[in-house]
Amino acid sequence: MTDSQRQKTAIAFLFALFFLLISTSTLLGEKAPKIKFEHESWDFGRVNQGEMLTHVFPFGNEGDDTLHINRVRTSCGCTAALVSEEKVEPGKTGEIKVDFNTQGYEGEVSKYIYVETNDPQNPKKQLTVTARINVPPRPRIDLDHYSIDIGLILDTEEIRAKTKIRNKGELELKVDCSHQDATFYRDGKELSFPLRIPAGKEEVVEIKIPPRQKNGLIREYVLIKSNDPYRGTLSLYLSGYVVTKRQLKELFAKYKDIID
Repeated sequence: MTDSQRQKTAIAFLFALFFLLISTSTLLGEKAPKIKFEHESWDFGRVNQGEMLTHVFPFGNEGDDTLHINRVRTSCGCTAALVSEEKVEPGKTGEIKVDFNTQGYEGEVSKYIYVETNDPQNPKKQLTVTARINVPPRPRIDLDHYSIDIGLILDTEEIRAKTKIRNKGELELKVDCSHQDATFYRDGKELSFPLRIPAGKEEVVEIKIPPRQKNGLIREYVLIKSNDPYRGTLSLYLSGYVVTKRQLKELFAKYKDIID
């Protein structure tokens, strides 16, 4: 017998063994549950932001052993609950109820529900809910920076920083900046709040904080409040390091060769 004939004989033997095992399993009458959903996805269509959406996924046990629902979990933004028993007998049905809170979402959004069972063929089923969420016109605040490193400053210098505030929404944005010691300017003139920014426009705000009269690391937080319903309060973080003139001279003397 040639090597080729031996290889063909071995393959034929493996196929025969495989089918024998399947036939033996069937004859022994091994039982197993089988989960079957009427549908595995649902499209809510176009909805308005803020709506609470609900859908029920019916399922049945088409196997010949008890189906156990071990766990139901979801991706963020929705909750799912088993509204039937955790054990479903052959031929019986159950339901998974899904609630999706659309608050804070916009555009096309899909969320996923994972159902874990003792079905040997489908131990984890994925369900999907989809919606296209309409967002009503609103102001939308955005900053070019949320933290600013002002670097090295003298203890006699005031702290200065600039931030660009954008209105990415469709309605006028009203902004109020606050800090216990800071003064705010626009185009060199002191600002009176609220600062009004039309839709699609931006403003540059300069922040001036009096000298801290102390050495070392400084951290300052400026609160920026607006009428954006979803981002009503933002925090702008300023950091730097304060030195005296003497310390600055020592630094220049130490590193002058590198600077030159």
